[in-house]
Amino acid sequence: MVSLEISDVSVEFPVYDATARSLKKKVIAFSTGGRIGKDDTDRVVVRALDHISLSLQQGDRIALVGRNGAGKSTLLRVMAGIYEPPVGKVAVQGRVAALLGGNPGMDPESTGRENIVLNGLYLGLSKEEIKRHAESIIEFTELGSFIDLPMRTYSTGMRARLAFGIATAIVPEILLLDEGIGAGDAAFIEKANNRLQEFVGGTGILVLASHSEALVRQFCNKCVLLERGRATDMGEGAEGIDRLLAKLGGARQGPEAKQHSLPTVP
Repeated sequence: MVSLEISDVSVEFPVYDATARSLKKKVIAFSTGGRIGKDDTDRVVVRALDHISLSLQQGDRIALVGRNGAGKSTLLRVMAGIYEPPVGKVAVQGRVAALLGGNPGMDPESTGRENIVLNGLYLGLSKEEIKRHAESIIEFTELGSFIDLPMRTYSTGMRARLAFGIATAIVPEILLLDEGIGAGDAAFIEKANNRLQEFVGGTGILVLASHSEALVRQFCNKCVLLERGRATDMGEGAEGIDRLLAKLGGARQGPEAKQHSLPTVP
């Protein structure tokens, strides 16, 4: 049975040389969604996640909503296994695919083709499965001869295309999606969005971190409100989602969100 259990998870990031940067500390305290404090060694830390617990089962389509810095992307990275929380536990049953901003897991010195192999292995695919899907991934990304060049030579949109193509090569049991990813020009965004809609329908659990009311309503049946690293409220169904979006002050959405398409990266 597909499941994802987050039990009392906390994640902290140290702020080095904080005493010499009082002005920056004040700026951080004003703008970040995390909580600033000190750990047991008297080191200044930002607590990005503060005792988060979630239990997700087959059929759950959950949106993580909150203002910038609330902890949405950090929580996705914990679920994906990119961050190992020092406090709490994460238990995952099922194959996970993560579409996250910043292309985590990609090696800039390796070629696009080599990254297909590396990320396929990371996703738990066999070498035979990777070989079987490699050409369709390359065709979908429209990278052409760039596929055999190092990723450091790619534009932001090209890197996003490759990450998207790899992650959606096989429908996973658990899909983690950050709307902050980009996929290039408008034509490719439409192509990616069509693929994503088919992709989401076949996955067991979806976790979407989003500021877009349109995307939340389109894909999700549950909603969790994050504030300063804490899960402060949860709603189920259309009424629950309405309540949390209203509590948040209304999701801000641009033209791309209204068209239910993935946003571009600046």
